[in-house]
Amino acid sequence: MKEATTMVVVGADVHKRTHTFVAVDEAGRELGHKTFDADSAGHRKAVAWARERFGTELLWAIEDCRHLSARLERDLLTVGQQVVRVPPKMMAEQRRTARTRGKSDPIDALAVARA
Repeated sequence: MKEATTMVVVGADVHKRTHTFVAVDEAGRELGHKTFDADSAGHRKAVAWARERFGTELLWAIEDCRHLSARLERDLLTVGQQVVRVPPKMMAEQRRTARTRGKSDPIDALAVARA
């Protein structure tokens, strides 16, 4: 019997100069995180990192702030990745209920992935 593949969600916390990505499994457990430059070369490196570490069944979750995320979305779609936009309202709820307190790029990216 063939083993089922597991979908990994990669959440992104986007900023003008860098994007931080956190990968989670189907239960929302963090599998890893990394920060890359917020340009097309950095986006390619992020895809390579995620594929190498977590396989090809990826879903990229990006907080819906298009002035910062449009290029990332375009670059991901260009290389055949699945992308979903996460509404900011969902992010507020995730941050409110998260066990982790504080503010950091990995915490925010984790909240995006879990939302």
